[in-house]
Formats: sequence, structure tokens, C-alpha cells
Amino acid sequence: MKVLFRLKDVWKVYDMKGTGVETNALRGVSVEVNKGEYLAIVGPSGSGKSTMMHVMGCLDTPNKGQVFVDEKEISTLSEDELAKIRREKIGFVFQAYNLISGLTAVENVALPMRLDGKGKKEANERAVKLLQRVGLGQRLNHKPNEMSGGEQQRVAIARALINNPEAILGDEPTGNLDTRSGAEIIELLEELHGKEGKTVVVVTHDTHLAARADREIHIKDGVIIHDRKKHERHSG
Repeated sequence: MKVLFRLKDVWKVYDMKGTGVETNALRGVSVEVNKGEYLAIVGPSGSGKSTMMHVMGCLDTPNKGQVFVDEKEISTLSEDELAKIRREKIGFVFQAYNLISGLTAVENVALPMRLDGKGKKEANERAVKLLQRVGLGQRLNHKPNEMSGGEQQRVAIARALINNPEAILGDEPTGNLDTRSGAEIIELLEELHGKEGKTVVVVTHDTHLAARADREIHIKDGVIIHDRKKHERHSG
């Protein structure tokens, strides 16, 4: 099976607010994520789970170790090349939605495509289709403050899909949502994985979301302590 993300002996050290006190967010993490997998990364606050996803998604760089995306080692790449990988291969969904308040749903979703040099008409047409796909066909011209949290997260997922990436990376995608809205987002992610074959990686505290994934990685103090596929969990 094709490996989409590979981390090899990755260390990430943060200097806490310039104090000289160093924190090891990741300590020698090695992991592979295959194309088409549905993976949940779980662990307590401060465990390194978000850092692991950010490194995997080329949003952050390790202090030591190697990161490969689609078999390409990223440490030698320029910022422009990294941005190209993020635009073309990865769609990001964050806990805080990260929508632009002055833009409508259509404009928010179309933005990555516009930044990639595509025309307004083409980008907006695709944005409309994706918003309809996530059940927001009636909210196309609404701005973020006119939508519920669940609706805003659906806009964020549509935006993540605009460039048809291979992978969706979600950092606590249900973290700000009520139970019902969270369940709807989980269902949407499962559809993207099951029906469209997207690789889905989610960082989560949500045990329900984690349990629905094909594979769970548990991380603590920057170290992977469990890496289980669903059939292994069910085998006793």
C-alpha cells in the first residue's frame, strides 16, 4: 500500500516563550500513514498530538528526523514548495474553523483556489458545489457570524476540499461543537473517507470520533505509546 505520510525519528523542541526552558513536544516519533487510511491521534493536552499532525502536514518542521509526504523528503524543500504540497495534497480543518469573518461561505471556500491562481468564476462554481455537498446549499452567501458552529465547520471542510487534496487533516474538528453538530461532522469525515477514498487524520479528545477511525495512535509526553488498527482492538 502506498505510504502518504512518513515520520522517521522526529523530534520537535520548543523554547518556552524565550525563557531558555526547552520542551520536547515530540521525542523520536516514527510512524507511517497509508493512502486511504482513517487515523485518529489521541492523547492528553500537551502530549504532542497536534505537533505531530502539524509536522505531518508541513505546517511545522522538526528539529531532528525526517518527514516524507508522498515519498518526498520535505526538509530540502523551499517554503514555496511546502506551500504547494499543502495546497495540492492536504486540506486542513481546525477547531476554531479559521474562516475569514468578512467573507461569505462561498468566498471562504473559494479562497485557496483563488490563491492558487484560478479564476473567480471557476473557484466560486466549485465552492458552491462543495457547500451543497456538505449540506449548506442554503447558506452560500452567509458570513461566519451568521452561521452556527457546526455550519462554520462544514464551510471549513468544504474549503479543505476545494483543491481536491489526497488527505484531510483535522485538529480537534469537533472540539468546539455540541454533541449533535459533532456527530454530523464525524459522519461527514467518514463519508469523505469511505465514499471518496480520502486519507483522513484527526487529532481529537473525542473518544467517539477516535473509536470510529480505522486506526488509533495514542501519544503521551511526545512518544507513541499505542498504535492500533481497528481489527486489533476488536480482537480482544
